[in-house]
Formats: sequence, C-alpha cells, structure tokens
Amino acid sequence: MPELPEVETVRRTLNELVIGKQIDHVSVHLNRIIIKPEEVGEFCIQLAGQTILSVERRGKFLRFLLDDYALVSHLRMEGRYGLYDSSDPLELHTHVVFHFTDGSELRYKDVRQFGTMHLFPKGRELEEQPLKKLGLEPLEEAFDLAAFRARIAHRSTKIKPLLLNQEYIVGIGNIYVDESLHLARIHPEREANSLTSKELAALHEAIVKTLSEAVAAGGSSIKSFVNGQGEIGMFQHQFKMYGRKGEACYSCGHPIEKSVVAGRGTHYCPQCQPLKPARGKKIKPI
Repeated sequence: MPELPEVETVRRTLNELVIGKQIDHVSVHLNRIIIKPEEVGEFCIQLAGQTILSVERRGKFLRFLLDDYALVSHLRMEGRYGLYDSSDPLELHTHVVFHFTDGSELRYKDVRQFGTMHLFPKGRELEEQPLKKLGLEPLEEAFDLAAFRARIAHRSTKIKPLLLNQEYIVGIGNIYVDESLHLARIHPEREANSLTSKELAALHEAIVKTLSEAVAAGGSSIKSFVNGQGEIGMFQHQFKMYGRKGEACYSCGHPIEKSVVAGRGTHYCPQCQPLKPARGKKIKPI
C-alpha cells in the first residue's frame, strides 16, 4: 500500500499535470470506487464544470481541491493516476475517468479495486470520515518533539503498532516504521511508555529523516508503485531493514531477523535493537 512518501510523490506529480484543468464530465466504470455521494450519477453531476485548483495530501489520502468541492481519494493497494489524451485506448482496470475540456483525461486505474473516492463540499472534508480522526502529520512544523511525546509517550502499546495507527501519526506504514525504528535503535515490541526521553527524541528525528529522504527519492517501488508520470520510486535502494531478512545489518553485521508484530511482517536487527529483558522476552523470528 502506498505510504506517505509515495502519496506525496503522486500529489506533487499531479500538481504538475492537472492544475487549472476544467472537468467536462466524468465516467465511472466501477461504481464501488465511489463512496460519497451514494449515487454515482450525483458524483458525476457535481464534478462537471469544476476546475482543479490544487492537489493536497492528508496522511495517505489525496485531496483534489476544486471550485466548490473536495475530492478525497485513497489509492489503497494498487490505485494509480495517469494523464492521457482522449484518443488513447482505455487500458484494463481503468475505473474512473475525468474528461477535461482541453481533450486530456485523468484516469484512475486499480487492479485490486480497493481504492475509494469521497466527494464533499469544500471545507467539509476535514470534518468527516475518512479524514476526521487522522493524527499528526510527521512532515509538518507542528510535528515537533513535544507534540510527538505528548501523543505516544504514556501509552502502554507496543511502539510499532502505535506508529502504524493513523489516529496518532499519519502516513508511516510498515516499511517506514521498520526503517525508523532501526535508525533510532528501538525494538519494534518495546512499549511506548518504556522509551526514555533520549529514545523518544531519537525516534522523532528518525521518523522525520526517513520520510524526508523517502520523499526526496520519489518513494519506494516494491511491487507496482509509479507516480502520475509512470516513474518508479527509488528509496527501496536505501533500505537498511525492510525486505533484508538474513542479510547483514549495515551497522553491526548481525543477520537481520524477521518476525510478526501486531500482524505485520517486521524486520529488525536484534543486535542494534535489543528488546530489554525487563520489558518482555525476545520475539521469535520467522
């Protein structure tokens, strides 16, 4: 699933491709992609004549800001956007097409068909689901150490699932949690309230550094991620942990282990990221 760096990369690409384009009409070929409004015909009617003013991001969601509406789009596992000419053949798994008045088209493709679109009167999208309960944005100024500490420091939850919880901090998916925890030298099963002030500061810095570098690299292309121009991300070439089970840790040379934490495959170095005995026993590798 695209995480914050991948969605941010798509956002930046779309801002280069579609800003100022006016929607002539919309074609929906798979109704279940459209969650709000319930009537797909109403979705199409409301978007006709609207101009795309900007494309923003909230967590892993894209926000298309139009004249009167905000379109909230989640790519889920395989969703992707691309700009085409109206004469280009419609490719398989193209589910929504935004036909622009200049003859170009923004097409949404989704092999897995898990993506969603919600349309709101502009300004209401942040007050309703799916955006209403989202947590701190880790690449904004408001994500300082004090805010980070206040959000997680006193919770008894294991640190990895807490960081994956979008109601606390948004956009940090499985890949970037593993990378950040290794950079901060924190075991994924440590309870959040067991972290020292020094460890919290190191983790805060690691999250910002990891996500910033991933955005600069255009995100990570593990399976099928491409941006709106069909380009793959390159951050996968900088992974220190994720997907490297059995390989030597770059920091200490110890083999990287993989286990399951809160139902998610988790890569860590037991040498660099020890699970302190006072807080529990070592997790069993897989």
